Amino acid sequence: PRRGSRQRYNRLGRGQDPMLDKELSLRALILGAVIAIVFTAANVYLGLRVGITIASSIPAAVISMGIFRLFNTGTIRENNIVQTVASAGGTLSAIIFVLPGLVMIGYWRGFDFLTTFLICALGGTLGVLFSIPLRRALVVNSPLPFPEGVAAAEVLKVGATGDEAPQNVLERNKGPLIVLWGALIAAGAQIVSFMGLAAATVSSFFRVGSGVSGVTVGFSLALVGAGHLVGISVGIAMLCGLLISWAFLMPYLTAGVPGEIAEVAETVFRSQVRFIGAGTIGVAAIWSLVKLVGPVAKGIADTMRAGAAAKTGAHDDRDMPMGAIALLSFVCLLAIGTLLYLFIQGAPTLQPYTWPLVFGGVAFTVIVGAFIATVAGYMAGLIGASNSPVSGIGILSIVIGSLLLAAFAQPVLGEGATDALVAFALFAVAMVFSIATISNDNLQDLKTGQLVGASPWRQQIALIVGVIAGALVIGPVLDLLNHAYGFPGDPNRDAIAADPLGAPQATLISTLARGVLNAELRWDLIGIGAAIGVAVCFFDEILGFFKTMRIPPLAVGIGMYLPMDTTQPVIVGAIIGWLYDRAVSKRENGEMAKRFGVLLASGLIVGESLLGIFNAGL
Repeated sequence: PRRGSRQRYNRLGRGQDPMLDKELSLRALILGAVIAIVFTAANVYLGLRVGITIASSIPAAVISMGIFRLFNTGTIRENNIVQTVASAGGTLSAIIFVLPGLVMIGYWRGFDFLTTFLICALGGTLGVLFSIPLRRALVVNSPLPFPEGVAAAEVLKVGATGDEAPQNVLERNKGPLIVLWGALIAAGAQIVSFMGLAAATVSSFFRVGSGVSGVTVGFSLALVGAGHLVGISVGIAMLCGLLISWAFLMPYLTAGVPGEIAEVAETVFRSQVRFIGAGTIGVAAIWSLVKLVGPVAKGIADTMRAGAAAKTGAHDDRDMPMGAIALLSFVCLLAIGTLLYLFIQGAPTLQPYTWPLVFGGVAFTVIVGAFIATVAGYMAGLIGASNSPVSGIGILSIVIGSLLLAAFAQPVLGEGATDALVAFALFAVAMVFSIATISNDNLQDLKTGQLVGASPWRQQIALIVGVIAGALVIGPVLDLLNHAYGFPGDPNRDAIAADPLGAPQATLISTLARGVLNAELRWDLIGIGAAIGVAVCFFDEILGFFKTMRIPPLAVGIGMYLPMDTTQPVIVGAIIGWLYDRAVSKRENGEMAKRFGVLLASGLIVGESLLGIFNAGL
C-alpha cells in the first residue's frame, strides 16, 4: 500500500509497522553500551577531580535520537532503551567514591581489572534486581516527582517522529525548539564559565558574633532546571536544611575558632556539618523505609502476580519474573562470597576468621543492600539521580560495616588486624555502594519508561547490559589515572603528582572506616544530626495531619549535607517553577504552557550535561 494508506492502517490498529514495534533491539543495546562506556570514563575522571558526576540519561537520549534520525529509523521506546543502558553505566561510575580508598590506605597498589569489574558488575546487577520489586510502590503508585525521569521522557517525546510525534501542532513544532534553546542557553553559560570569563560560584564569608557563616551562590542552570522539576515542596525542604546548616550550626560550631574565616567555614562544614547532615539523612532514610514497608510488600506481591500476566491493553506492564530475579540474585551473592574469600586469603591477619567474615559480608550485602536500594530509589524519586546524596549513603554504609567489624571481628583478631579490617570494610561497602547507585538510577529510568509506554522487563534487561558495559571501563580508567596522577595519602607511591586527584568522597569514607575501627569517630555529630532528623520527621507528620504542604525530611537532610552552591540553584529553580506555574495556570492553554516550562527545564539539563561531559573528555 501507499505510505499514507499504511499510516492510516496502523492508526486504525489493523496492522503494525514492524519498525514501530522495536524496543529491545540489538542496535539499541550496542549503541547504549558505547555511550555508557564514554560517559562512564568521563564521569570517573570528573568525579575524582571535583567530587561530582553527571547524569547521562538525558544526553544519551539526545545522542540516540540524533543517530537514529540519520537513518530515518528508531522509535521512542528504542531510544528509551539506549538511554537506559547508557545511564546505568554512567551512574555506576559513582563507585569511585569508595574504591580509591583501598589505594589511599595502602592496601591496593592499583586496580586489578577482573576484581574491579566483578565488584561493579555484581553489585550493579544486584542493584537492578533489588529495586525491581520497588517499581510498583515507588514509580507506579507513588506521587514522587522523579524529576530527571520526567525530563528524559519529555525529551524523548518531543524528539519522536511519525505517528509517535506530539499531536498538538504548536506543541509538536515548538517543543523541540524550546528544548534546543534551553540547551544552548545552559551550554553557553557553561562555556563562559569554562573560559574563565565568569565565575561558576561566588562566595562571601562573614562573622556572626564569634562564629563564621557565609553565602555561596552557584550559577548552574541545570540545577535550576532540576529545581523546577522537583517542585516547591522539595525546594522549601532543601532551603530549611540549608538554613539549619549555615544559619545555626555553622555559627555555633565555629564560635571562637581561630583562622581565616573562609578556611574555617570550609573546614568546619566539611569535617563537622556534613556529618550532622549524614545523621539527619540516616534518620530520614529509616523513617522513609518504615513508611514504605507496606507498599513495598504489596509491590513484591504484585510483581509475582504480574510475572505471568498477559499484556494490559497495548502496554506490557510485566517485570522480570520473580524466579529469574531470585536465581540471578543467588548467583551474584555466590560470586560476591567468592570475592570476599579471595580478598581474605590476601590478608593473613584475617584468615583465622575467614568464614565468619565471608558469611557476614554476604549477609551485610543482602540486608544493607536491600535497605539502601529502597532509600536510594526513594531519593531518586524525590530529588533526582544527579542530586541524590549517594555519598551520604556511602557514609552510613561504612559506619554500619565498620561498627559490626569493631564489635564482632576486632576483639577476636586483635588490634594487629585493624588495617586489614579497614580494607575489608571498604571492599564490602564498595559492593553495597554499587547496589545503591544503580537502584538510584534504575527507578528513574523505569519512570521514564512508564511515561513513554516502555516494557519494564525489557528495560530491566537493558539496565543489566548497561551495568556490565560500565563495569568494563571503570577499572582500566581508574588504574590509568592512578598511575598518571595518584591519590593523596597513598603510602606506596614514592612520588605523587603535584596535582593529585582529590577523590573527596573516597577520602572521607576511608577516614570514617579508620575512625570507627580506631575509636576516633565523632559520634556526637552523628547524634546531633539524628536528633534533627527526628524533629523534622515529626514536623512533617504534623503538616500531613493538617493537610498542608509537606516538608520531606530526606530533602531537609540533603539541604544540610550538600554544599550551598549545589542546593541554592535547586531552591531558586523550585521557586521560579512555582511562580511560573501559578502565572500560566489561569490561561487558556495553561497546561501546555506548563509542559513548555518542563521542556525548557529539561533543555537546561541537556545543555549543561552534554557540555560537562565534553569538558570532562577534554
